[in-house]
Formats: sequence, structure tokens, C-alpha cells
Amino acid sequence: MTAYLPSGALALALVAGLVAVTLLAALALSRLPPSAAARGGAWLLVLGATASVERVTGGEPAGFRMLAIIGVLLFAMKAVVSVEAVATGEARLSAGRWLAFAALWPGMRPGLFSTCGGPRLPGAGSLLLRGLSRLLLGAGLVVAARATGSRLPATLLALPGLSLILHFGLFNLTAGAWRLAGVPAAPLFRAPLRSRSLREFWGRRWNLAFSEMTALGVYRPLKATAGPVVATVLAFLFSGLLHETAISLPVRAGFGRPLAYFALHAAAMLIERRLAAAGHAIDSRPALGRAWTIAWLVVPLPLLFHRPFLAGVVWPLLGP
Repeated sequence: MTAYLPSGALALALVAGLVAVTLLAALALSRLPPSAAARGGAWLLVLGATASVERVTGGEPAGFRMLAIIGVLLFAMKAVVSVEAVATGEARLSAGRWLAFAALWPGMRPGLFSTCGGPRLPGAGSLLLRGLSRLLLGAGLVVAARATGSRLPATLLALPGLSLILHFGLFNLTAGAWRLAGVPAAPLFRAPLRSRSLREFWGRRWNLAFSEMTALGVYRPLKATAGPVVATVLAFLFSGLLHETAISLPVRAGFGRPLAYFALHAAAMLIERRLAAAGHAIDSRPALGRAWTIAWLVVPLPLLFHRPFLAGVVWPLLGP
């Protein structure tokens, strides 16, 4: 666990200050009228904040660096999606509602928080129960991983365990809590194993916060000028770069592998598009579609979660 602890109070204070400054800068950018300057400022914040936190945490353990980089990057991207949402005609949130959206919700659709503070919405209880059950199941897998004497089975237990804790546990608990406050928050991970195509997996079932972010920040702005195919490829390459930032940068190794993972998926998505245009949609045969999707997700997975990342960030959670 020492991989997740800062070297001292000064390092923690510097990171906390940088996160706060990034959040306030994103709030200021979200107040601007739609313009090229607002869009450029939001993207400059992404680059500047990421470079700053990487510099500040240069001598820190990999786990702490990862959390700091992801935190700053998340808040900076809130500026990007907020600027793009207003540009598409969405009403600007009040400062208080925007801060609730940016700081307390992992999703990337600002408009959801326009009803924050309204009547309680149905479904909150089921989300809270589902989130708690997934969190406990994930914690059980991590405990089992720590009790395993071999790295490979421990890793195979720990990765889904951590995903259950965060993606299906804490995120569902957060969605349930916001529904109690009148926000129509919904699960960001929706039965991904049911996906019959990569398009369904990435677009409607896995990490909708990420797909919302790339749709608002990259795909939609590029689609009108570059066309849907180029916009799709560039959106996947952008996803690869963000994963490089969150996975490879903290351990300063493995660069290029997460990008290659998403480049492969961009190619597979184009294959799916061609098959569908030829009347052979991959999801028309459910069993084949699920096998296709799982194969593309699992076989190249070592590119995404490469050994330096596992050694620096995941394995420290599993004990010596």
C-alpha cells in the first residue's frame, strides 16, 4: 500500500492545491460563452494541468501519481464537456450545480444536474443495494487475490475485483445517492458482458462517462468536418492517449501499448461497420457477436494493463 502514500505532507498539499486550482479554472471556463477561445482554454487546461501534476508528483510512488493524474485530468475534462455542452445548446448550470457535477459525479453530462435539488427520483434504492452488493463482491475478490500465492491468479482476481468495487460498486452508490437529490443519474456500466458488438460495448454498456466525454469533446466536434469514420478513429486514439496518461505515465513505462489497444479497437469497429453495410452485422448472431466482442477485449488486454503498470500500481495492493 505504500505505492499509494505520498512522500510527505508537502506533496499531498501540492497535489490537493493543484486539484483545487484545476477545478476552479474549469468552473471559470464553464461560465464563458461558447467560442473558440473557450474551447481552446478548456483544452489548454487539460494539457497544462496534466503536465503540472506530472511534474509535481515526479518523485512520488506510482499509485499516488496515478490517483493525482486521474483526479486532475478528470476535473480538466469537465471543462471540455461543459464548454461543448453549452455550444450544442444545453443550458449552463449554476455554479453550485456545476461544482456538484464536476466534483461529485464521475459522469460527463452536465445537463443531468439541471434538476439537482428537485424531488427524489425512483430507482435510488435499487441502485444503492446493487452498488453495495457489487462493492462487497469486489472486496471479496480482492481479499481472495491477496490470499493467493501466485501473481497470475492474484491478478486475474484483483482486476475484476477492483472494477466491481469502483465501477459497479461506488459508481452505483453515487448514482443512487444523486437520484435521492433529484438528479437522473444512471449506472455508467450497464451489463457489459451482454454486448454483442464492440459498438454496443463502448457506446452503450462500458464506462458511459468515458463515451460521453469522447462524444462531446472529440467525436461531435470532428464529425461535421472530418466525417463519422475519421471522427470515430480519432475518438478511439484520443481514448488511447488518455489511458496512456492514466496507466503508462504514472509508472513511466509501457508507453504506446494502451494506445495500440485502442487503435486495434478502432480498426475492429471499422470492420464491424463494413460488415453491417454489407448486410452481415456482427450483432445479428448473438453468440458470434459476444464471442467476437470478448475476444477483442480480452486477447490484447496485456497491451492495456501492461506489466510495468501491474507491478507499480496493482500488485502493491496484493501484498508482498
